[in-house]
Amino acid sequence: MNQVSLPTEQVMFKALLARDASFEGIFIVGVKTTGIFCRPSCRARKPKEINVEFFPDTKQALSFGYRPCRVCKPMQPFGETPEWLQGLLTEIAQSPNQKFKDQDLRERGLEPTRVRRWFKKHHAMTFQAYTRAIRLNHAFGLIKHQEKVIDAAFESGYESVSGFNVAFKKATGNAPSHSKNSEIITITRVLTPLGPMFAGATSKGLCLLEFTDRRMLETQIKRLTKLLNAKFITGEHPLFDLLSNELKQYFAGKLKSFSVPLDLPGTDFQKNVWQVLQTIPFGKTRSYQQQAEAINNPKAVRAVAKANGDNRISIIIPCHRVIGKNGQLTGYGGGL
Repeated sequence: MNQVSLPTEQVMFKALLARDASFEGIFIVGVKTTGIFCRPSCRARKPKEINVEFFPDTKQALSFGYRPCRVCKPMQPFGETPEWLQGLLTEIAQSPNQKFKDQDLRERGLEPTRVRRWFKKHHAMTFQAYTRAIRLNHAFGLIKHQEKVIDAAFESGYESVSGFNVAFKKATGNAPSHSKNSEIITITRVLTPLGPMFAGATSKGLCLLEFTDRRMLETQIKRLTKLLNAKFITGEHPLFDLLSNELKQYFAGKLKSFSVPLDLPGTDFQKNVWQVLQTIPFGKTRSYQQQAEAINNPKAVRAVAKANGDNRISIIIPCHRVIGKNGQLTGYGGGL
């Protein structure tokens, strides 16, 4: 097969052997001896190099007669919440004030160690830290809507106001009574065909959308914390359902522009660059020089490139559509 748009077969086979998740969304591998196609990160036993062929997507693998692997489930979004955990997450979303001990998990047919491993891997926190964050996020919302601190504490599952005050101040940096005019950034994990992303939202709009494995993610979180004088807390936000739905439509080729409101703290120059980025048409590209000219500052090519790199809203603000003047890819925060 002539796969001009793919990495070399040597690179892809090496990624397959290493179960390298950074290649998710880049290629699919078909195993000739079994007739099955897999993700790059599949945990199944690895075939010999002579017995594989590579495809850019699942559609092409299916057209060549391969069927999806039952181990890595390549037809599902990468990082999708497993079926065994979905009931627990639904219960947490519906009752954010509920506490769960190990025995509570066992009564639901869940092994506590398995639950802890999944949350540590996918949310970079323990299950108990996740549920605490959900309760505190819920409490913050209650206080912002004029609930008394004592009512917010008990309604969020805390047994004492003093314990609630300590936990709340540790998470948000403010005492509950001083939080009516403060801000938090609610964060969640969103699934895409290219891998899971972290999304963050304030009361004004989406302020973060980055792939979970991006090296700059920690830096961007620190910058947002300082720019917005806010803390990140895991929880539910009205914008997340809209975001998830629009991303699904986008990756299915049915959506070309997003309606999710954005909250973009930054310098006037950065905001100008990010605004112009959103005018690049779907399916089109521009050079950094053209971007500089679009903001009426043709000499600011390097500054434009830096502002592109500082973009915290992947996909929706399409910095991936800016390429080198010669038409070649020159660099991208998420990896070429």
